[in-house]
Amino acid sequence: MTTNQDTDTRLLMRPLNWLETQSEATFAYVLLAPAFLLLAVIAFFPLIRTFSFSLLADQTAQPSPFGEFIGFDNYVALLTGEALLPQQFLDLSFATPILQQALFVTLAFAILSVLFETLIGFGQAIVLDQDFYGRRWVRVAIIIPYAIPIVIQAMIFYLMFNPTIGFAAQFMQGIGLFGDNPLTNTTDSFIIVLVADIWKTSAFMALLILAGLQSIDRGLYDVARVSGASPWQQFKYITLPLIAPALLVAMLFRTMDAMRIYGLIDATAGCQTVPSMSCLVITALQNTRRWATASAVAFLTAVVIGVLVLLYLISLRDTEAGVT
Repeated sequence: MTTNQDTDTRLLMRPLNWLETQSEATFAYVLLAPAFLLLAVIAFFPLIRTFSFSLLADQTAQPSPFGEFIGFDNYVALLTGEALLPQQFLDLSFATPILQQALFVTLAFAILSVLFETLIGFGQAIVLDQDFYGRRWVRVAIIIPYAIPIVIQAMIFYLMFNPTIGFAAQFMQGIGLFGDNPLTNTTDSFIIVLVADIWKTSAFMALLILAGLQSIDRGLYDVARVSGASPWQQFKYITLPLIAPALLVAMLFRTMDAMRIYGLIDATAGCQTVPSMSCLVITALQNTRRWATASAVAFLTAVVIGVLVLLYLISLRDTEAGVT
């Protein structure tokens, strides 16, 4: 009996003994294996499933939304302009509809929103990093917009720019920047949605950047001041290099979120006015039951986001390695 127990104990201890002989990197990967497995089930399986659906034909008049296998025909139709999509955002003779509307809107929104949110959030974080009376209340005031649900946020800006009751719409019309009904004009609506997102999400950037600022050793600034460094030199050679990893992580999360923009557009101006990639997916599913085409658009969106994430990760790796 004792012999059997000893054998069982040795069998149980064998994996632990093996782990003790491995490097720290291998040990870390073993600990992360359950998380990777869960991620594969939750994220990658739906992505693979969506890709498989995108290789099938649309079947709008049949009970089943999918038809026979057609390969990459849906992607070819999207990228060559053969697919019937909602109205175009820009009239460009050299671009296909998906490039001159959904992809253009999504990329332009992501680039501009992340750029302005980073600049504003950086400024807010620098202010909040200072010691002054009432800092707690300033932090609360900055965070409040981020706590507002998207639907309420969209309704606020919808009412502000409503042509009959919106004070902002009347003001913008008075100075000649917006038309009579900005919520039906593609360019005006794009600007409204962009401003609404910047107003709400700058606080998110500020909080992440503030966490990075507060992790910097204050003794470095003391040494720099004693050495005669100006505030700009302190920012350039101390703050910016040390805050770069946190800044890139914050921009990474915001870019992924901005590339999936849908709710704010739908509740403010509507997807027909400001079409994004996510808007195309919802429109194809709800209005025309073109599930295979919607799957192709969704997978293309995931590919674009994946490329952007890869670029961020490369930049983050170079930053952490000290490469300029």
